[in-house]
Amino acid sequence: EVILDTETTGLSIHEGHRIVEIGCIELKDLIPTKKKFHCYLNPERKVSEEAFKVHGYSDDFLSKQKKFVDIADEFLKFIEGKRLVIHNAEFDIGHLNNELSILGKTKINEQVIDTLQIAREKFPGSSTSLDALCKRYNIDNSRRTKHTALIDCELLSKVYINLIDQKEPTLDFQSNKDVKQSKNFNLNKEYNKGVVKPTNEELRLHKEYL
Repeated sequence: EVILDTETTGLSIHEGHRIVEIGCIELKDLIPTKKKFHCYLNPERKVSEEAFKVHGYSDDFLSKQKKFVDIADEFLKFIEGKRLVIHNAEFDIGHLNNELSILGKTKINEQVIDTLQIAREKFPGSSTSLDALCKRYNIDNSRRTKHTALIDCELLSKVYINLIDQKEPTLDFQSNKDVKQSKNFNLNKEYNKGVVKPTNEELRLHKEYL
């Protein structure tokens, strides 16, 4: 699977808005591998004020980046044959297909999982933004001061595991005789949920109760 996120110059492709950033993180058995795809893009147009407030990428910064045509083949190769996990997939896929159509390339036909739809079905009436889901699942999103593609992908990978009720990543023990030596398994990897430690007073009361 690939966790995918984009940032754009604005909301609507019908108003000529383009992609300014793509971030992808590969998952294997729900565990992030070391494979990532990330790039900033020159959208060949100005960023809207609303979009600038969201991601903070200036026209000057973006004008010095590669164009979509320069990274299109590399990007398509990275996602080829993999299931895409996206929060509000309609938005990201719409913008990506728009970029591909400008180049005369075939639209994305990989399977897509929309975590926004899963969250809406699971928590009807509640906020289902990425920040709200991080709060619900006690996932630290303090680094998300702006919307940036790779940080959003990292957070979504943790939200996704919780949304599908896989509290811990699954490991393929048959293909890894020694799990500790597996590239995808790190005993020292920081757990994505906050750990609440009891106070001395709580420990005393617990001992007294027992």
